[in-house]
Amino acid sequence: MAKCHRNDVGSLVLDGPTGGAGGHSRIWTSFSGSAFRRKLFNAMSCGGGSRHRPKSDFVAETRSVSKPSKPPEKPKKAKSEKLSDLLNMAECSPSSETDTDAETKKKVEALEELKLVAKELQGEDSAKRKAAAGNVRLRAKEDSEARATLAMLGAIPPLVGMLDHHENDAESQIASLYALLNLGIGNDANKAAIVKAGAVHNMLKLIESPNAPNPLVSEAIVANFLGLSALDLNKSVIGSSGAIPFLVKTLKNHQSSPQSKQDALRALYNLSIFSCNVPFILETDLIPFLLKTLGDMELSERGLAILSNLVSTSEGRKAISVAPDAFPVLIDALNWNDSPGCQEKASYILMVMAHKAYGDRQAMIEAGVVSSLLELTLLGSTLAQKRASRILDCLRVDKGKQVFENYGGNLGAAVSAPIYGSSSSSTNPNGGPIECLEEAEDMMSDEKKAVKQLVQQSLQNNMRRIVKRANLPQDFVPSDHFKSLTASSTSKSLPF
Repeated sequence: MAKCHRNDVGSLVLDGPTGGAGGHSRIWTSFSGSAFRRKLFNAMSCGGGSRHRPKSDFVAETRSVSKPSKPPEKPKKAKSEKLSDLLNMAECSPSSETDTDAETKKKVEALEELKLVAKELQGEDSAKRKAAAGNVRLRAKEDSEARATLAMLGAIPPLVGMLDHHENDAESQIASLYALLNLGIGNDANKAAIVKAGAVHNMLKLIESPNAPNPLVSEAIVANFLGLSALDLNKSVIGSSGAIPFLVKTLKNHQSSPQSKQDALRALYNLSIFSCNVPFILETDLIPFLLKTLGDMELSERGLAILSNLVSTSEGRKAISVAPDAFPVLIDALNWNDSPGCQEKASYILMVMAHKAYGDRQAMIEAGVVSSLLELTLLGSTLAQKRASRILDCLRVDKGKQVFENYGGNLGAAVSAPIYGSSSSSTNPNGGPIECLEEAEDMMSDEKKAVKQLVQQSLQNNMRRIVKRANLPQDFVPSDHFKSLTASSTSKSLPF
């Protein structure tokens, strides 16, 4: 009988000599756990137990040797490699568990610190409350998880309670305001909770107190109105609370810091998006102020954005149209080639007003809008060009009446009606009305030619001025796009 083969694994696990009378083998105990794993891994990786491999594996190896030209098949992952992975995982698991435990411990400690901060906010010691508010301000500035956790721990109500107008501690008020501001950063749930807790009411009480509020407190309140008004749910609450007059006052105050003015203007823009706030805005003199300061580039584009929101309502359009020098100022903004954003917003305001009211179209023509629009169609941005073309369309709705009255006097009254030859009632079996229409065409043909000639002369003069301002060659030939602007159109839609 052949001698039994004993592989290396067996030599590692069992003691060679038999012990005792029974000849039993016993487990060798001199190896440690890690030494045993290392030995076992070496034995398996060196091919231990290879004699007992399946025959199919041996055949596959024989075939690969006999046919060297055929690329060898990719071997499957050996059992020794799987065992190696398991052993490595076993060796690495203690450190992973240690890292997890350390991370968990760190989170628990951070949570305990936030609980302590929230507890101090609710305490009776004013000094500790102020310190806790400062702590909230720092922790919530850049940590979104801390914002959510502090809100769940009940930090918002005591912070709102610190905005008591009976207390004259400006430092506590400022700490509380900026803590609330940071808690609302990127967190709509916190923004809604701050307003629900009565922050808007308390902030307005600070503003309306007999003693003038600290300028730093006012600046922090403006910043909070800006942050809270970004949430649509809060727009109506803030707009109807009386915050708009305060924001307008801050915007007009020469002593306000540039940052505070920018925050007030952006907050007013947020509030103007909600149409129900338009009446509250119109109760102030915001529109005349915005038109007056339209040359200030730091405020112009945001101010035109507010006017773009207001013009969407009939009350807003009326307020803009009756404001002093509204159309000359807006038309002047069309020529700001270095500010495409202002051009686009000014052209949008004029486009909506021209589309909605004949009286506004007439006022635009009298203010010289045509030449500016023609120049904008050549030199403006793509969006500004489209809007300028749409305004010219609106100005031609009455078939040249506005332009002709501007350049041709009372003669325009004779051609103010729609094109007379376009009516479907021109066919009449009795023949009478047709003859009347033919006579009217003969009578109107000369007047129509006069209108066309005056319009062409006006366009040529405007074109020469545009070429001169744009430093184009004197022999510049208008493009087909420019020529198409004089084509008649009855479209009244506003696609842009």
